[in-house]
Amino acid sequence: MRIPAHSVCTAIRDDIVSGVFERGSRLTEEQLARRYGVSRVPVREALRTLESEGFVTTRRHAGAQVAEPTEQEAADLLDVRALLEPLGAARAAQRRTEAHLKVLRGLVRLGQERARRGQGEDLRSLGGWFHETLAQASGSPALTALLTQLRHKIAWMYAVEPAAQPVETWAEHGAIVDAVARGDAERARALTALHAERSLVLHRLKRPEGGRVRVSQHVVNTAGARN
Repeated sequence: MRIPAHSVCTAIRDDIVSGVFERGSRLTEEQLARRYGVSRVPVREALRTLESEGFVTTRRHAGAQVAEPTEQEAADLLDVRALLEPLGAARAAQRRTEAHLKVLRGLVRLGQERARRGQGEDLRSLGGWFHETLAQASGSPALTALLTQLRHKIAWMYAVEPAAQPVETWAEHGAIVDAVARGDAERARALTALHAERSLVLHRLKRPEGGRVRVSQHVVNTAGARN
């Protein structure tokens, strides 16, 4: 498939996250250039970017390959998200625009409607859009970029089960938006922290091909909320 050169990084990242390229598999410039219908120059630039993001590693004499994160690294991602998402919501309460509020309220209405009707197939994408918009409303490009990268990496490492009570999940989203609309930064922070904590039990660590996940030298507890 031929794609624009500036989209090569996104395409490779999407293929890594979706499992097209398995963890530890080798990535050659020639292979990727052929797959996406581009020259090797944008592929080389994309691999450098993906290495800085932690999706790719480069080893001397072996070249680039898909990274193999440890269980500890995977667990740390959820901890970092639990810190940054509440910060983003607090900033959004201080900096959001009316355009951000309009989108957030529209997403909450759609999510609540789909949840009441049991249309779960749409809820995951709506939830992703909600959290992306909330991050953008923070008015901090750096924070938004970090949260976007976290979402990509969490999607790569974890399978997320549907919420058992999606109506309550979207009620939580609505309460966060209400706090943001009122400019109540501390309430927005607290509600988002609670929402992130409740979502932990839905995450299940993906097992790569062969069923093994690399373990770090540290003791890792992957039971319960960390799965």
